[in-house]
Amino acid sequence: MLGGAFALFHYTGIYRDTKDLDVFCAPSEYPKILKHFAEKGYRTELTDVRWLAKVFKGEYFVDIIFSSVNSIFHVDESWYTHSVTAEFVGVQVQLLSPEDLVRCKIYVQNRERYDGADVNHIILRHPNLDWKRVLTLLDNHWHLLLAQLLLFQFVYPADYQRIIPKWLFDALIAKANEQYDLPPAVEKVCRGPIIDQTQYETDVKQWDYKSYTIKTV
Repeated sequence: MLGGAFALFHYTGIYRDTKDLDVFCAPSEYPKILKHFAEKGYRTELTDVRWLAKVFKGEYFVDIIFSSVNSIFHVDESWYTHSVTAEFVGVQVQLLSPEDLVRCKIYVQNRERYDGADVNHIILRHPNLDWKRVLTLLDNHWHLLLAQLLLFQFVYPADYQRIIPKWLFDALIAKANEQYDLPPAVEKVCRGPIIDQTQYETDVKQWDYKSYTIKTV
């Protein structure tokens, strides 16, 4: 499935000149993809066994993505089930669903790259999002969804009421209020590394917080 700049263009109309293509697949599929391109003479690279491989042709390359950089989620069958058919350079392809694209981008919140504006544009330009699925996909990290909706409300004061379902906003605000009824966490955990791998190093290395980042082999 195609993601990245081309999926964003499909859902928002925003064009970006890019040298790479983001292709998403299940973890079991990337070895076959690498082998196929290697046999065709392309240079291939298993960049990070946790989430990323690459295929190169000169200055251009394809990112083969099978998980998130923080290993929070992996591409599975549901991504294919909800994918969207589109045309790319005359070829029929499958794109990431807008809900999965939102899930990928909402975790990108570091100093070098922040995808919050992309998420806002997807919400704005694709008003038929399956919000129940978005809520399910981000259930473990619903704070990020609430933060994104508040940002959307700030950026688009004339549009949020017709686009963001009231039930969703109310449910997330209720969840936030309920946090104050819980006992404080015993373990000092910093979830910052989920959204930024570098800027929260101080918390983990110097301030004695436990990192929440999940790592798999």
